[in-house]
Amino acid sequence: MDWLYSHKIPVGDWASAIFEWIRTHLEGALDTLSIILESAIDGILWMLHTPHPLIVIALFVLITWFLQSNWKICLFVGLGFLFILNQGYWRETTESLTLVLSSCAVCMIIGVPIGIAAAHRPKSYALMRPILDLMQTLPTFVYLIPAIVFFGIGMVPGLIATVVFVLPAPIRLTHLGISSTPERLIEAVRAFGGTDRDVLFKAELPYAMPQIMAGLNQTIMLALSMVVIAALVGADGLGVPVVRALNQVNTSLGFESGFVIVVVAIILDRILNRKSEQ
Repeated sequence: MDWLYSHKIPVGDWASAIFEWIRTHLEGALDTLSIILESAIDGILWMLHTPHPLIVIALFVLITWFLQSNWKICLFVGLGFLFILNQGYWRETTESLTLVLSSCAVCMIIGVPIGIAAAHRPKSYALMRPILDLMQTLPTFVYLIPAIVFFGIGMVPGLIATVVFVLPAPIRLTHLGISSTPERLIEAVRAFGGTDRDVLFKAELPYAMPQIMAGLNQTIMLALSMVVIAALVGADGLGVPVVRALNQVNTSLGFESGFVIVVVAIILDRILNRKSEQ
């Protein structure tokens, strides 16, 4: 067995060479991407930080009413945000919401079209599945290394690492929804002279909408689970007090900040939960 150990496949060296090539030859594109993402993050932060917290809370309650039309859920959302405000974690919460919202926007913009294309091309999805498995099973800390190499420290590398980890969810669920559209429904659209575009927008997307919304829900939950890991690369938010509590072995701070993360997760889940599931 010595021959097996002495002929190690240089997987790590290959990855390092790829990252070095990207950093050397795509530096301009990476800088442009960093500026765009940083501008988007700053814009969302400005919208959440500039108004009074009570105004932002009222806006979230209005959004909840628009989506759910349920006063109990609206009351829960309002009380949840007031609890966060009471605990003194409002700024950290808005920073985490910024990371979650921006990463969800990127994931849905990229993931939904890829999921649609994969549903129409089964062979492409078969080739894509190992990559999606790798993205979801590779330890999330590994994503931080190239993120730091390409973008330094701050919110942008945290956003990139979050997108890589979360992106498979909308792709898989969109593919599931589109590919499970009944053939009879597609044939009915074509029988009335519908084109491929009509089939997509009048049959497949409406039928797949529950799965797509489930993908959005999963995207938000997974993105929120990355706030602590993102804090390790300098991303602001609720992950910062958690990391601080871990370094200081501070039980009170750790439980307090961790419980606030749970409250935020429940609030976002209730806001997006479909009426049919209530």
